[in-house]
Amino acid sequence: MDARSRGGRWLLRIEDVDTPRTVEGAANGLIATLARLGFEWDGDIVWQSRRTAAYAAALERLKAAGHAFACACTRREMADSALTRDGSRRYPGTCRNGLPPGRSARAWRVRADGVVAFDDAVQGPQREDLAQDSGDYVVLRADGLFAYQLAVVVDDADAGVTHVVRGADLLDSTARQIHLQQLLGFPQPAYAHLPVATNAAGEKLSKQTLARAVDAHPPAGALVAALRFLGQAPPAGLDRAALTEVWSWALHHWRLAAVPRCRHAPAPDID
Repeated sequence: MDARSRGGRWLLRIEDVDTPRTVEGAANGLIATLARLGFEWDGDIVWQSRRTAAYAAALERLKAAGHAFACACTRREMADSALTRDGSRRYPGTCRNGLPPGRSARAWRVRADGVVAFDDAVQGPQREDLAQDSGDYVVLRADGLFAYQLAVVVDDADAGVTHVVRGADLLDSTARQIHLQQLLGFPQPAYAHLPVATNAAGEKLSKQTLARAVDAHPPAGALVAALRFLGQAPPAGLDRAALTEVWSWALHHWRLAAVPRCRHAPAPDID
């Protein structure tokens, strides 16, 4: 809705770069659910699992510029490291100046230096000291897969993305992505991080928390509940209207400024 209200294009990307965790058929189910709810995307669907050559080229650029270094450390060796903002372990810098004698590279990391500041359209001003808050971060994993941080930066640049609107559970990843954009000479999109819907216990809705599937609800009711959750104040009875009428109202009344400025909130009831 934000893209459409600006006269922009809305792109659909399947972020399946972490292939061991990919569930067969899940992506096609997601696409079918979006279609059932009336979402229409522009252009072809992009699959990250088919774009490894682009990620490899970006990594070679980082290596050539001295921004990336080989790392031999295991998770066990980092188990006592301090936690970062997103709950992962901060890298202690063991291999920053070269691999220890007798060790071979397992992964590749980017040197996290400097401060990244940006103004999020929903969450407000953000500031992160990369060395303190993130530490040197992985761009090529020990299993040979490219990290999400690098993949989304390359994908956004190649697609010409100007605005990223996503859940606030990814807010703490944004500084690293902006850092990569700077290192690779890519333009920086504008960011807006929406609150994440949670259950009564404050847990993000998911299969693990036994959340009811979106497909279990009437499409119009689900969309109206989402609009209400995002502060758009849909009129009474809109959930009983035709799906095309719901979309028409939403696109004519969409206001990003009305979205609650919080990271998470209880999920609304769906009629």
